Amino acid sequence: MATVRINPHVVVRLVLGGVFLYAGFTKIADPTAFAGNIAAYRILPYFGNYLLAAVLPWLEALCGLLLIVDYRSKAAASLVVLLTVVFMVALTSAIVRGFDIDCGCFSKTGEKTSTWTALGRDAVLLAVAIYCTRGKKQRDS
Repeated sequence: MATVRINPHVVVRLVLGGVFLYAGFTKIADPTAFAGNIAAYRILPYFGNYLLAAVLPWLEALCGLLLIVDYRSKAAASLVVLLTVVFMVALTSAIVRGFDIDCGCFSKTGEKTSTWTALGRDAVLLAVAIYCTRGKKQRDS
């Protein structure tokens, strides 16, 4: 009987892709609400909130899809690293300025996620994305 070896790199890539695909689609469904979440950070001008709300979810979903289908997955993972670092900077900015806001990460969940919780989750996602940038693991024999 043949043994099936599960490549942990593939599992991690699929999970990360699924998270970003889901996050993108929840925001695509209601860009106006997501623009409101972005505006709560008080970083961008008014038009910038709506521009980012229109573009960012599609970028997240595209990265997630590319990771899932394993097409240009290193590039997609690298972009996820960049996006996650930007998210973490924005969250840290909100914490430093004392804002008690919903991170806007998964807009349709209905529950408010604290900035500290979101920052911790993003740290894990960052580590996973960095791992995925390393590419496919080769078999030993």
